[in-house]
Amino acid sequence: MPTDILFDLDGTLIDSSPGILASFARVLEANGLAPAVPLEASLIGPPLAVTLRQVSGVRDEALLARLVDAFKADYDAEGYRATAVFPGVAAGLARLAGEGARLFVVTNKRMAPTRKILDALGLARHFAGIHTRDESEPPAPSKSAVTGRIVARYGIDPARACLVGDSDEDAAAARENGIAFIRAAYGYGTAGLAGRPDAVLEDFTRLPELLGRLRAAAT
Repeated sequence: MPTDILFDLDGTLIDSSPGILASFARVLEANGLAPAVPLEASLIGPPLAVTLRQVSGVRDEALLARLVDAFKADYDAEGYRATAVFPGVAAGLARLAGEGARLFVVTNKRMAPTRKILDALGLARHFAGIHTRDESEPPAPSKSAVTGRIVARYGIDPARACLVGDSDEDAAAARENGIAFIRAAYGYGTAGLAGRPDAVLEDFTRLPELLGRLRAAAT
């Protein structure tokens, strides 16, 4: 079993789509805007400004900045509360940590709501590190960059690590850092993931089994 396991957050550990989409809808309505695209879970994953530009259709940078600030205020106060843990995640994380694996979160989500959600759901205690793009100033340019910092900071051996996520960006972060990638097929990501995953996770409860297979294949 890999000794270090990195997890994406939205669409991998938690179903945050109801709260995020509700905050998008409230912010657009408050600013007299209609959604430029259907508000669907598949939108979730990229950095906030990128998604808000897509959702709003706004090209004016000043207006986009106001929408970003409005979303942060709404989501941090109310939207994050509508987050649920995917089935099997709480027990699965507890089992992996109990067996000695070091667990990490690597996410595009801002640190403030990330901490609120993980604390509220009782998951924060399982992680050796929780890392976001906005934890540094200036923010990290990509999830891959954050992943690289985690590898360096904690002395992770890429050959004994894996990243579990649901998006192209998660796949790229794993590949660019020499880490095995497990695709969370139940998440928000769509077809076209970068490269072929080392394993596909249909149900979080099957993760220990998949990790065991990866270990066996590596020996």
